[in-house]
Amino acid sequence: MNQNTGKYIIFIGGILILIGIIIYFFADKLHWLGRLPGDIRYEKGNTRIYFPVVTMLLLSLLLNLIIYLIKKFF
Repeated sequence: MNQNTGKYIIFIGGILILIGIIIYFFADKLHWLGRLPGDIRYEKGNTRIYFPVVTMLLLSLLLNLIIYLIKKFF
């Protein structure tokens, strides 16, 4: 391993800590996440099927933006 690998691991750890803090303190304000229009829910009796299509698209766009910014500045 080289020194850049250590920097990336520290950076990813910092991002994970930031995400954890956001979820811990603002979980009550993020209740809409996973319940967006376009997320597919099927409930009948004891069967529940859930496909968060729009939520995953939104998270994918956000992660791609973060990765793009990381590549641009590092």
